[in-house]
Formats: sequence, structure tokens, C-alpha cells
Amino acid sequence: MDTKVRLYVDQPLGAGQAVAVGPEQATYLFAVMRLAVGAGVLLFNGRDGEWLARVVDAGKRRGALVCEAQTRALQLPPDLWLLFSPVRKERTNFIVEKAVELGVSRLMPVTTRFTQSERWRQDKQLAHAIEAAEQCGATSVPQVGDVQPLERALAGWPEGRVLIWADEALAGSGTGAAALTGVDAGTQGAILIGPEGGFSDDEKALLRGLPFVRPISLGPRILRAETAAVAALVLWQMAAGDWR
Repeated sequence: MDTKVRLYVDQPLGAGQAVAVGPEQATYLFAVMRLAVGAGVLLFNGRDGEWLARVVDAGKRRGALVCEAQTRALQLPPDLWLLFSPVRKERTNFIVEKAVELGVSRLMPVTTRFTQSERWRQDKQLAHAIEAAEQCGATSVPQVGDVQPLERALAGWPEGRVLIWADEALAGSGTGAAALTGVDAGTQGAILIGPEGGFSDDEKALLRGLPFVRPISLGPRILRAETAAVAALVLWQMAAGDWR
């Protein structure tokens, strides 16, 4: 294959399908990457898999590509949600990026009693998730929700979806992978990561009283929020995801 440039487009993809390129993507393709007419680009839209397309128009503010052949079928990530409390900008960006790379279907930012940063731009983080998907070879982009209080997310919890709660109080208890007993590839799941200050006593009591919540230890040391997210996602992927 003669290209490593991948681009997410919100347009249909198929043999002979023309794909329009707007100003931002035109700048990236033709000014930054210096692609010319005839160059190949890998396209995906989260529905039709990955397609090799050729540049047929390379303008300064717009362009066009035409799909030639599908290079990969659509591969959806596990039905796994990640609930996390926004932290500082760079660390939140890290969580979003790594969640896309490791494989989640939905990102759900939540506020808690000790959330230290409520800054969350849904549009900005969706763009960040798209960029991560372009870089890591994913053929889909997870849903990116708007921030909401933890209590609201839990109150509307869907039946049958297990919630793995990374409980720092269990650090060193040995209740790590054992919390995933019975979880398999068909399980609808979610992971909850707390803020840098941990959960309040009221929040802990709420979580421990919910039948769909399973507390889990992430080892003998207390992890930072972004590290905990990666560790929990890896455990899930090994037990029930698409790494097996």
C-alpha cells in the first residue's frame, strides 16, 4: 500500500464513491502532508470499514477523493464504556487518546465531589478521539458524551451492564482480575475511574449499594487517574475484549 495517511470522514464510503474535502482537511492533506493528485489516502467513517481513496482534486481550501477498494472491514471495539472524572487538560487528553487506542465504545465524563477540573469541551474531545483513531488504525470512533454528575449517570444505568469500579481503597487487597470473574466477550461493560482526590464517603456508599457495581483493585499502589484508566482497560481487554 502506498500511503500511511488516514483520515476520518463523515461521508459514505464505497467503490467509486466521491468524497469531498473541506478547508481543514484540505490544509492537512495538501499543505501539511503535501499530497498531490493521484496520491492515496486511507479513509474510514465508523460504518463502512477502511477504504483506499485517490486524490482527484487538491485545492488550497477544498479537494476531492474517490474510493478505490476496501482495505479493511469495519471492526468495532468491545461494548465497553469508560466513565472518568476530567482532570487537567493534558491528562484528560491522555485518557481520551489511550481509551481510543485500547478500545472503548463510549466515553462518559462525570463530575464527582472531588473533581478538580470540570473543563470539558465535547467537540474538542471528539476531535481528539478522531485524531487518535486516525493514528492508531481504528475503523470507528467511540461516542463522546457531555459531562454529567456521577449520580445522574448511575440513576439511568441500563439493565445488564456491569460497572467495574476502580476502588483505591482496595489497593493491595489482591482483588484485581478476580473482580472480572464471569465477564466474557458477550458482556456489556463499563469502567469507572475517580478523580485525583478519590471518591467521597457518600459516593463510595452509593457505589457499594448498587448491584451492578463490582469494585476492583488495580494493584498494590494508588494510581493517578490516567494511569488507572489504562490499567483497568487493559484488564478488561485481557478478560473480555478483543485482545484474547
